[in-house]
Amino acid sequence: MGSYCCFSLLFSATIVVFLAHPILADRKKQITGPAVTVTKHLFFSDFRLDDPKIVHEVKLLGSARFSDEKGAIQIPDESQLDLRHQAGRAIHAYPIRMLDPLTGTPASFETTFSFQFSNSSAESHVNSTDGYNNSGGSGLAFIVVPDEFTVGRPGPWLAMLNDACEDNYKAVAVEFDTRHNPEFGDPNDNHVGINLGSIISSTTVNASDVGVYLKDGLIHQAKIAYNGSRSWMEVSLGSKTIFSGSLDLSPFLNEYMFVGFSASTGNMTQIHNVYSWNFTSTSQASLRAPSAETCESKLMEQYDQGVQSSASHSSKKEPPNSLLIFICVMALAIAVFASLFYNGRRRNNQTKAVILPDKRQRPRPPNKPRRFTISEVSSATRGFHEYEILGNDSKGIYYRGKLPNGCQVAIKRFSAQFLSSQIGLDRRRLLKQISTISRVRHPNLVPIRGWCQDNRETMVVYDSYPNGSLDKWLFGAGVLPWTRRLKVVKDVADALSFLHSKQLAHKNMKTTSVFLDVSFRAVLGDFGFVLSSTESQRFEATVSQKADVFEFGIFVLEVVSGRGRLESELRQEERDLLDFAWRMHEIDEKARLVDRRMGSMVNLEQAIRVSEIGLLCTLNENKGRPCMEEAVEFLNLDGPIPELPPNRPVSLFPYSSANTGLCTGYSCTLFK
Repeated sequence: MGSYCCFSLLFSATIVVFLAHPILADRKKQITGPAVTVTKHLFFSDFRLDDPKIVHEVKLLGSARFSDEKGAIQIPDESQLDLRHQAGRAIHAYPIRMLDPLTGTPASFETTFSFQFSNSSAESHVNSTDGYNNSGGSGLAFIVVPDEFTVGRPGPWLAMLNDACEDNYKAVAVEFDTRHNPEFGDPNDNHVGINLGSIISSTTVNASDVGVYLKDGLIHQAKIAYNGSRSWMEVSLGSKTIFSGSLDLSPFLNEYMFVGFSASTGNMTQIHNVYSWNFTSTSQASLRAPSAETCESKLMEQYDQGVQSSASHSSKKEPPNSLLIFICVMALAIAVFASLFYNGRRRNNQTKAVILPDKRQRPRPPNKPRRFTISEVSSATRGFHEYEILGNDSKGIYYRGKLPNGCQVAIKRFSAQFLSSQIGLDRRRLLKQISTISRVRHPNLVPIRGWCQDNRETMVVYDSYPNGSLDKWLFGAGVLPWTRRLKVVKDVADALSFLHSKQLAHKNMKTTSVFLDVSFRAVLGDFGFVLSSTESQRFEATVSQKADVFEFGIFVLEVVSGRGRLESELRQEERDLLDFAWRMHEIDEKARLVDRRMGSMVNLEQAIRVSEIGLLCTLNENKGRPCMEEAVEFLNLDGPIPELPPNRPVSLFPYSSANTGLCTGYSCTLFK
């Protein structure tokens, strides 16, 4: 203990002298640069497509389009057959600085825009007393959001938020709401609200109080001005200020955000038109000052050192006292370090002669898969509490967990029914398969952190992904844009191709097995771990890989169409996705497969080509079904692909699930 105190005092003294030395201290100084103002200005007098900057600077998501006839942004897309329950966004394609992270001061901004709510049909029922329409959609919002791909839910959510948004989702919106939703605190169906990270407005104003009726069919001029340094916001409609007050936006902003508009419809429909838009923001920033060590300063320093050296030799002048102190203390510190190191090694050598290290204390790479105990997994999931359940399937239940080191994990707990079934009977082979796949690493595969097994339980511990599984984004109220969907398909294809190159298979290829990381990269997890009744691993891998390709084809069709493989709510001829896809191929109307919620921004030619690749993967094994390596090449979209047969195949899989246990669901079914 005494040597430790001596070392601490000596180290502190060394640091003090080090910083006290004038030359060294100067090098530690941080030079603060001058404050500058960062300004961004947007100006759109209309939204006609003859202006090339419209397409490049305004990004449409969901059910939104540019109306060249009106020179406006329209949400929803009026050309759609059914305008109910639609959601869309139109945002500036590039992020804008909205917060100074050093001071926490929001940017000041001012935006003006003209908008109109119009009926989608020719009929208009007007109230004679107040002159405004009793029907209509949900409304329009000016939004400041953290990303450029999320589309919120339709109906009262105004496409601002959806179920996938976290509780601390940072967003600001000013809504012009034309539906009365008491559960959200709406005063009526003609109000303006300010929303801070929530669909429930923190402030609402009755537009009728100032004589404004949002659904009267007129073009309204809106102005939103915010002073960041004063935290003061003003909202105006026409010449009338409807809100003016203190509002701190800093907790709801990132440094860079996206700005634009969102709108939606519910059971009632209306078209939300935005005709013009101006936006200006100003924020403060500090420039980093350039280094003072320029070429000229270096030459001058060398010249000064040469003069001082000559003078010191001539006058035999002593070195500065502070430098001598620094050298002495550093020499003493080195001596103490050497002494401590030598004594420590002597003590370690003496200890090693008596005590043998415990095998359980051997160092282990931090990410190497390992076996977890039941108590560790139970503690991570709070005793398998129902609040920690993420989902379930025929094989078991997924739980959210947190390890003692703070890592978030997802734990698959296999059910007793699965473990006692024919394909789950041999636990030795099951654990061997889990262990084998846990050693495989690829950017598009979910890492397996370990497993847990005793006489009654078998569990797999995966890394967790905050954005959840793909099905939540694909089939939920939000709309993934086409570029994201194409990237997901390519990521999953790469993952399967890599697995197959290692003579492995996934055996559970579906949208719930695909997860999205923070950058929306797709990673494939929730492996099937299905065992065949045969002991031949080569046969098992061959059959399972061919089933993977088939299931990947169904997965591709789901991503393109934005719907599940079986939809009981649809018409009889559309319920089975694969059957419907082949029927559309036969009549050359594959465009009907493409998810219309993506609006006009989808690359239809690409989407049709990708759907054809999906159909190729569902061909009979000996009638043209590609391997995953070939599917990856097809998805590069720069070369030809094999021609599909004119009619759907009769049989889709040559093996019987009763004989192998590997072929389940779609992979073994016959076409109707």
